[in-house]
Amino acid sequence: MTYEYILYETVDDGEIAIITLNRPGQRNAQNRGLLIELDDAMIRAERDDTVKVLVLNAAGTVFSAGHDMGSKASLKERLPGPDQHESFKERGGTKEIVEQIMLQEWHYFFTNTRRWRDLRKTTIASVQGNVYSAGLMLAWACDLIVADETAVFADVVGTRLGMCGVEYFGHPWEFGFRKAKELLLTGDAIDAEEAYRLGMVSKVFKEGRLEEDTLAFARRIAKVPSAAAIMIKESVNQAQDNQGFYNSLQAAFTLHELNHAHWAAISDTIVQTEETGGTGWADAPPVRLASKSTP
Repeated sequence: MTYEYILYETVDDGEIAIITLNRPGQRNAQNRGLLIELDDAMIRAERDDTVKVLVLNAAGTVFSAGHDMGSKASLKERLPGPDQHESFKERGGTKEIVEQIMLQEWHYFFTNTRRWRDLRKTTIASVQGNVYSAGLMLAWACDLIVADETAVFADVVGTRLGMCGVEYFGHPWEFGFRKAKELLLTGDAIDAEEAYRLGMVSKVFKEGRLEEDTLAFARRIAKVPSAAAIMIKESVNQAQDNQGFYNSLQAAFTLHELNHAHWAAISDTIVQTEETGGTGWADAPPVRLASKSTP
């Protein structure tokens, strides 16, 4: 596959693969083309027996602003016509709206993220700036997350779209249960230091050193024999799944689709709008950091 929206390279004689989200002008928002390419690159690294560690990073100052809500490229690939992406013509793309959105999101937002979480390689998300909503999904799919001091993490779909969280609902496991409720109900963010305190982030590097320090961290992990590394990953993932993680994801995805169906039943869209009593996503106020002493 020829990539338009990502970059793929290997270093250290092929032991470390680096996938870069490459839409800095759109704050690395995730259009369908990017997600298809990302899945291809992930599987490409998984197929390569030389690769021991995969780093997922992003060009520019923002890791990912989430789903692409309306860039020219996103609209062009969605709408019928000669430039429509083939993925919108299959896997539910031709069905009526509620069935369509359920099937499309199951394939392209949910199943792919779970597949990346279980990739047969050690994966590191290297993030900076905004890691919002679907940006969280990409980071959470990785085994480890490292950040620089500029990173902030938030899921704003509750307050901006009237949704119960993004499709891959890792929030209670990543933030903790009550913190997940707070952040979803307020749309507030946490910074890299708080994410480190919660155990979601492994390292917080100085601004300007993210690329260099991530590579040093990846090289350290690449020294672990691949058999040991995959057994460590599988042992922890199985422990998490036995605690209910896998079933929790499945259940929350169903609620997410019910949430879409609710808005579709009372309006002509699948998310809240000003007409249905909520803040329109384009008119929402800036995201702010959660503070323990501020209402």
